[in-house]
Amino acid sequence: MKTEASSRGGASTYDMIVFCHLRWDFVYQRPQHILSRLSKEYKILVVEEPVHFESMKKSTFEIREINSQIHVCQPHVSDMEEIGPYLKKHLKNTVFSVGWFYSAAFVSVLDTLECETVVYDCMDELTLFKGASQKLVDQENLLLSAADVVYTGGKSLYESKKLKHHNVFCFPSSVDIAHFSGAKDKVSTMPEDLKGISTPIVGYYGVIDERIDLRLLKNAAAKSPNYSFVMIGPICKIEESDLPRAKNIHYLGMKSYEELPNYLQYFDVAMMPFALNDSTKFISPTKTLEYMAAGKPIISTRIKDVERDYSDCVMLVNSSDEFTLALKFPMQNFEEKYKSILEKTSWNATVEKMNSMIKKVIA
Repeated sequence: MKTEASSRGGASTYDMIVFCHLRWDFVYQRPQHILSRLSKEYKILVVEEPVHFESMKKSTFEIREINSQIHVCQPHVSDMEEIGPYLKKHLKNTVFSVGWFYSAAFVSVLDTLECETVVYDCMDELTLFKGASQKLVDQENLLLSAADVVYTGGKSLYESKKLKHHNVFCFPSSVDIAHFSGAKDKVSTMPEDLKGISTPIVGYYGVIDERIDLRLLKNAAAKSPNYSFVMIGPICKIEESDLPRAKNIHYLGMKSYEELPNYLQYFDVAMMPFALNDSTKFISPTKTLEYMAAGKPIISTRIKDVERDYSDCVMLVNSSDEFTLALKFPMQNFEEKYKSILEKTSWNATVEKMNSMIKKVIA
């Protein structure tokens, strides 16, 4: 629901303002998990990057209510540098208890907005993603100098950021076990777009972009013609024409977070066919734990954080030949190891620790 908020007294009552490069309605991942839990204590305004808008709406302030505690704003401005003055105009003299950043591209807002505590939750090394500019590197340096506390989404990111800031903590993405563990039971109806796909299924869900090893996918599918390779998720920063095509490769598009367990339960094997390049150098894939919660055998390329934490229960491959061997000779007795890992993680515990650290900084 959209609400015209420029005249609403309630618009100045936010405790936390969050600046995020990911759309709230995009793939449900770390920001949504964390912020939905923090919203039990904080009223939150999530500010996304500007989008195209009608000229007559320039500088108007609209919010979309996710619920009573989380509102989303897409600023009606033409440039990222205009976001700070835009928000100050419409939120009047608001002083936010917490300014939370997922992207350093928003750092200029700190020139105009007052935040008692600045948090940088670094979930990805965006400076190494396709199309990133030197400007983003400079912006991150500014954000690191302004941040009171820095969280990272994985160990590799932690090792990188702790060299640049004095107060860095590693909080790898967790998992909603109850949401995904139901995928073990196969009690729900098979989705329509899976019904025409032969089994066994090797499945992936997530963003399909420059982080996916498309050549590996193509060659693995060619060498395993009796398996169906199912790719679920939006295509970003690459062209449709870049995708490998074969009778046993299927692209099903983006699915909601609520739908994912119903697809995952029909995977015979879950895969993470990531390329080893700059954009994956520091990633710690959330889906690893989600696949585990569903009890699925996992094949992954040698992503650093996956290899050092899960090499005893995830099949790690370097090539399409090794991928094919992993399908033929799957790892045994992995579920007990999954159980031990999952017992030590939860989004609720992660967010509780994050919040306690914020309170210490405020105090």
